[in-house]
Amino acid sequence: MFVGGTDTSSTGMEWLMAELVKNPRVMKKVQEEVRRVVGKKSKIDMEDINQMSYFKCVIKENLRLHPPVALLVPRETFTSVEMGGYHIPAKAQVFVNAWAIQRDPSLWGRPEEFMPERFENSSVDFKGQDFEYIPFGVGRRGCPGMAFGVASTEYVIANLLYWFDWKLPGGALGEDLDMSEAHGLTVSKKLPFHLLPTPYSP
Repeated sequence: MFVGGTDTSSTGMEWLMAELVKNPRVMKKVQEEVRRVVGKKSKIDMEDINQMSYFKCVIKENLRLHPPVALLVPRETFTSVEMGGYHIPAKAQVFVNAWAIQRDPSLWGRPEEFMPERFENSSVDFKGQDFEYIPFGVGRRGCPGMAFGVASTEYVIANLLYWFDWKLPGGALGEDLDMSEAHGLTVSKKLPFHLLPTPYSP
């Protein structure tokens, strides 16, 4: 559980920073919101984060494109069932592919694009009630660390966006960033990347 809880959060934060650098329009918009809400305070608190509506959309979109675990814990069927043209017998182990569901073009417009705006004025949430969006699974077997994982990611990323401006070394452009995936316990970036921080003074 410890490895699952730490590896998934760190991987998610790496993907989020990569997506923000690759999408400078989104980076600019979310940093402006974070800095406007926090103002000149020396410390960000959760009340600040709860006022950041676009920031919350950015977190949700990152979880859609890069769910913490691509294949959810396997389920066992009670009875035989026909689904999607397939016969699934009783007592079969079934893996749910959250990664594929959350990139399904029949459920999501332009599914491969990082578009936080898709969650503005949307009731779709990751709590397990919207089956097109299940980064933490659903039901009783949903991730027990969901609240902790989201809160810690929000807090770390909000601080990174508030206190620093970010760019790739050597004048590289975000649009050229390699977003290849490596599969394991989590779906991590295949190639590591480095960012250069520039301190921001409110």
